[in-house]
Amino acid sequence: MLYMLDILSNQMRDNVSKFEEYRRGNSSKILFIIVCVVLLLIAALVSLSVGTRIGFGRTAEVVFNHLTGVTYPKRSPEWWEDYYIFQNVMPEVVVAIIAGAGLAVTGVIMQSIMNNPLADPYTTGISSGASLGAVTAIIMGYTFSSIAGEMGIVSNAFIGAMVPALIIILLSKRVGNSPATIILIGTAISYFFNALTTLIMITADSEALQSAYMWQIGSVAGVSWSSIPLMLVIVTASSIFAILLSRSLNLMTLGDESARSLGMDAERLRMVCIMVSSFLIASIVSYTGIIGFVGLVSPHIVRFVVGSDNRFVIPASIVAGALLLTVALMLSRLLNSFGYIPIGVVVSFIGAPIFLYLVVRDKSGREIW
Repeated sequence: MLYMLDILSNQMRDNVSKFEEYRRGNSSKILFIIVCVVLLLIAALVSLSVGTRIGFGRTAEVVFNHLTGVTYPKRSPEWWEDYYIFQNVMPEVVVAIIAGAGLAVTGVIMQSIMNNPLADPYTTGISSGASLGAVTAIIMGYTFSSIAGEMGIVSNAFIGAMVPALIIILLSKRVGNSPATIILIGTAISYFFNALTTLIMITADSEALQSAYMWQIGSVAGVSWSSIPLMLVIVTASSIFAILLSRSLNLMTLGDESARSLGMDAERLRMVCIMVSSFLIASIVSYTGIIGFVGLVSPHIVRFVVGSDNRFVIPASIVAGALLLTVALMLSRLLNSFGYIPIGVVVSFIGAPIFLYLVVRDKSGREIW
């Protein structure tokens, strides 16, 4: 009897120890997210002050006063500071935060449903479709809407980005929607759309060619508050969708067979995720152009710290992606004294070495995927 009680006591101690270890692990993951949020706020404030004569402290004061309803006499120095920050600079920072979050959450979704660490938001060929739509508007002046100018480019890019998704959905009904099949279809679509884009670009004059090229690089320069509502609503809704499906996405990383054995319809979930991801990325690239590496690098950085549980990876990636793109914007504004450097170029310079380091291994030799 005493022997049985001793065994039960040992088991209870082991369970308590495991529970405490699990709770400490979750606490560290939550702490990581909180730290990233704090760093994001600091990076946003620094981005607002970089490249201006308004210092960091004064910028923080102007933002606080604006948010608390403080007003200034019209055309006073304080009024101009408030106007410049909130009408010229703030939209770029907000778009960078929203776009970074959206690209990161899409990266997590695509890597999970494809069970592939190299999958990113543009795996399905969305970027090539968006490029074709935007280049058609910039060089040929043809848009799918009655709106010309910037909104014509946005509408073209959005529609063009949705075409690859529709092609994949239609073809998957005939050939299946396994990860390998979707990646192959996406690759084929990318090559075809890129060929059409190149064909249009070689007929353009130098000015139109430069505009098309700058759009393809990716930038948040010149965005306004009108660029934000659609992107914000879609990114927010998609992020909530991903968080609610985090457990299902965990199962998808085990492979289709394992997911089916646990009662999940892996093929249907994959199609739903592709549709949501396509709509999300289309809403982002329509305004910012093609910004690479955020959706690929951010989830890897997060997994390196918090592990592979998507219940923590998704919210942490949302914040990390926003932070990465905001830091890139800050550096882009800082380097503007040497000439305009688009945020897409800065992200690539930051993301490439980080991803190379993570993909090799950390110091302990532990694989990150």
